[in-house]
Amino acid sequence: MDQTKILIVGGSSGMGLALARRCLDEGLTVVIAGRGEARLSAAREELGRPAALETATVDISREDEVAALFEDIGWLDHIVSTAADIEGAYRLLPEVELSAAQRVVESKFYGPLLLAKHGAPRLPPTGSLTFVSGIAAYRPAPRGSVVAAVNAAIEGLVRALAVELAPIRVNAVSPGWVDTPIWQLVAGEKKNETLAAMAKRLPVGRVGRPEDIADALRFLIGNGFTTGTTLHVEGGHRLV
Repeated sequence: MDQTKILIVGGSSGMGLALARRCLDEGLTVVIAGRGEARLSAAREELGRPAALETATVDISREDEVAALFEDIGWLDHIVSTAADIEGAYRLLPEVELSAAQRVVESKFYGPLLLAKHGAPRLPPTGSLTFVSGIAAYRPAPRGSVVAAVNAAIEGLVRALAVELAPIRVNAVSPGWVDTPIWQLVAGEKKNETLAAMAKRLPVGRVGRPEDIADALRFLIGNGFTTGTTLHVEGGHRLV
């Protein structure tokens, strides 16, 4: 297990950072990748600069950068992407800007597609790819049409890749509302108020934590009999 190597795209914050911390605690070698060197450096410091941690700068919407990333990394056992660029995406339809919608598609759909294309040849037969969709695919709300559509699309991609890339396993985690920095973009100053209102609605009585999603991602990475699956970790949100 101590030789296991995992790439976490989006590992500098939120769910990805929580997964990186857990994997490092278990003795895995971890590569966290993202677009910003400053955020990667901050994550490295937060994780205590362990010897088993590597960082890599990459824009996963650019195929040349994804190909170069895997050339640099070499062998891998597992690939995870929690990356999402949703800035400006939560708008009512008349206000949707195509450029913002394109950024969501590039980060949450094209990115995983390119990671699979260039990363799968680096994985062993026991390896896995794990992506992140989200509750918006099941409980869409006004202003969320773009995110809902892309979340649904990534789950379709997961099922198709699980067949095409077998025996490599391909899965997705679908989080509910999780208290991560992304909510500053979604709700701004009303973040805490918005999350508290949802907590009252959910059967579990709280919103998610990054560690909740890290647990689910870690399960999918480690369970050799799960593929083509979307694991829902949303506190019962689909029921209310």
